[in-house]
Amino acid sequence: MTDFTPETPVLTPIRDHAAELAKAEAGVAEMAAKRNNRWYPKYHIASNGGWINDPNGLCFYKGLWHVFYQLHPYGTQWGPMHWGHVSSTDMLSWKREPIMFAPSLEQEKDGVFSGSAVIDDNGDLRFYYTGHRWANGHDNTGGDWQVQMTALPDNDELTSATKQGMIIDCPTDKVDHHYRDPKVWKTGDTWYMTFGVSSADKRGQMWLFSSKDMVRWEYERVLFQHPDPDVFMLECPDFFPIKDKDGNEKWVIGFSAMGSKPSGFMNRNVSNAGYMIGTWEPGGEFKPETEFRLWDCGHNYYAPQSFNVEGRQIVYGWMSPFVQPIPMEDDGWCGQLTLPREITLGDDGDVVTAPVAEMEGLREDTLDHGSITLDMDGEQIIADDAEAVEIEMTIDLAASTAERAGLKIHATEDGAYTYVAYDDQIGRVVVDRQAMANGDRGYRAAPLTDAELASGKLDLRVFVDRGSVEVYVNGGHQVLSSYSYASEGPRAIKLVAEAGSLKVDSLKLHHMKSIGLE
Repeated sequence: MTDFTPETPVLTPIRDHAAELAKAEAGVAEMAAKRNNRWYPKYHIASNGGWINDPNGLCFYKGLWHVFYQLHPYGTQWGPMHWGHVSSTDMLSWKREPIMFAPSLEQEKDGVFSGSAVIDDNGDLRFYYTGHRWANGHDNTGGDWQVQMTALPDNDELTSATKQGMIIDCPTDKVDHHYRDPKVWKTGDTWYMTFGVSSADKRGQMWLFSSKDMVRWEYERVLFQHPDPDVFMLECPDFFPIKDKDGNEKWVIGFSAMGSKPSGFMNRNVSNAGYMIGTWEPGGEFKPETEFRLWDCGHNYYAPQSFNVEGRQIVYGWMSPFVQPIPMEDDGWCGQLTLPREITLGDDGDVVTAPVAEMEGLREDTLDHGSITLDMDGEQIIADDAEAVEIEMTIDLAASTAERAGLKIHATEDGAYTYVAYDDQIGRVVVDRQAMANGDRGYRAAPLTDAELASGKLDLRVFVDRGSVEVYVNGGHQVLSSYSYASEGPRAIKLVAEAGSLKVDSLKLHHMKSIGLE
């Protein structure tokens, strides 16, 4: 199957790219002018206006951190995709940059889809992305027609780029429409690319290509096929090496599985982003050594992308609002990214994703509540009005008897709140939105290992922004990311115990700075 990779990139302009970019900027500005900030994040990346989804092109280049993202500039629901862009010198204070890509070539006329950035052997950067067309030429009723594209930046600041065109066509007889989201890396003296595919028999796969020059790519094999026949597509694939505690190299394969069915606490979202740990040798298939595990157990996490900077594997995810009602659609913007997290392997051999150390620089001040004990069904207000805070808390499980205990965040006068709690009956940390007045509800639960339960302690870092919560359990061994659309009025945070007592060894609350995108 090598006849679908052209000798040179195929460049077929159909629109003026500069004009399309200018039109998109005007669209975002129009949306931003009527933006409601009630849930607009203070310290998470979001577009000034319009809809966003997957993080794209993540990199650190010439002294700047860059985050690109899928952007629909003309509305607050998914539409023709562009690439939005923000940059930072420190991952703390961010600057809006011009929109990078708009659909202007025949092969991407209905959307510049997700992709990655990679720095070549000369220290120069190259973008890879998916060009999207509707197969019938006008809507999704006939499925997708997707191909892989490349582009080169025009300057070191990555404020504009020149498209080079299509480098991998789609063998439509072997693919059921879905064929997207390239990830590129180098092992040895060979460059490799993988992306997600729905095979002709609708199995979720990742294909492997190789190249010596990063332009001409040859198909090698199916890198991985998901064992679940219900999974028909693996979106936003990721693939990278990582060292375990003994210095052994493992490979982590990540993907967002479309079609997985809910089972107990697993796969409760519309589509579910997760990973497997295993081994890989160049030219071979990935050999998993673990089952499929979720990157994040929350309601709203999808399409993560990681990149490596000086040995650090850093990942951003998209907080995905898949389920109606989605009240921020009415506010001129929709969608945000998670905080950046660093991926490591813990002593138990499983993935840990903790906020990057730089996030501590967002703390404006600290209120140290010390140790707290609540009696049966006790409650204590931790903050009267908290829009954007981080809470560090250690619960003494051994000295607590409560069936559920934790934090009610975004607690408003109408009785609404989101509950971040330890549930002793199931041995899990939960984010429960049953009391929220806005948005969809339900709860999500992150498991604790037998060793974590036996330790008698539970460490939580809870990041509360205006419309969301991220909960890091025991240093990032599990995470839950969920939207939380607060009602009007002051947003209190309450420490509570249900059906028993609660002993908290320590609790600190940090007010968080703005990252500059408001």
